[in-house]
Amino acid sequence: MHSQHLRPKRYEEYAYVLGPPRRGRSYVVRGKEGIIVTAVGENRITLLELLGTPDSTFETGERIYVGRDKRTKVSSVLGKLSYDRILDSAKRELFSVVTKIVTNNEKRFIEYLNNAGPITSRVHALELIPGIGKTYMHTLLDERERKKFESYNDLQERVGLKDPISHIIERIMAEIADPNPRMNIFVKR
Repeated sequence: MHSQHLRPKRYEEYAYVLGPPRRGRSYVVRGKEGIIVTAVGENRITLLELLGTPDSTFETGERIYVGRDKRTKVSSVLGKLSYDRILDSAKRELFSVVTKIVTNNEKRFIEYLNNAGPITSRVHALELIPGIGKTYMHTLLDERERKKFESYNDLQERVGLKDPISHIIERIMAEIADPNPRMNIFVKR
């Protein structure tokens, strides 16, 4: 086997429930039936279909463990879902869950902003975030060169970009909803 085939698959450890579970058939795995839960992964921000254990209950917005070992509420991660496959109730909940992910993982997103680079000779990854055009991008790059950003507040104060959280959320929501993205910076397919 070649070494490129040995790269370990990355899995979500935690996911957020996007609405009440339904009893029924899986969209992802043919023949699978049971308590079907729609969720969004915390790290890779992918839409997931989960099979709940028979006696478990799920709260909308609840953070649940979906990792490889010792799951309690989830018997299996059935697979990834496309945005058009999730119920309207899950779509309505998605914004508040993505907001929770971006807010609770400030260090991770600030690290991204501190390290993002050019994608092509004409486009920088930062420009893909709504609200960051050439002017904000250059200011951001100059400021992070002087000193890395430590928080959303630090970024807002030094660059002048109002409410950076909302810009990141807007980008993530667009990436999740796009069935054929040209470029994803936050959502892993």
